[in-house]
Amino acid sequence: MSAITRETVAHLAELARIEMKDDELSALASELEIIVESVKSVSDAVSDDIPATSHPLPLQNVFREDVVGETLTAEEALDGAPDAEDGKFKVPAILDEG
Repeated sequence: MSAITRETVAHLAELARIEMKDDELSALASELEIIVESVKSVSDAVSDDIPATSHPLPLQNVFREDVVGETLTAEEALDGAPDAEDGKFKVPAILDEG
């Protein structure tokens, strides 16, 4: 894989219409090269005898079964509301509807 140069970063910045200073271009080229090398080292560690995984340890479902319990009626839920109208919570308007 070819090295990421300052000129490559400058070209990509121009295509993306991102204004960058000379020192920023040089720093980003250096940082991107480190990132590419890091990804390459991970890719090199992959072999056919190691299966692909999304997690290093097996996962198990920790959710409980849904159990229907006691619930409030609409009236009970609205009893503690500061304001209600037509069986619904009434709140101040936050969007201009005009």
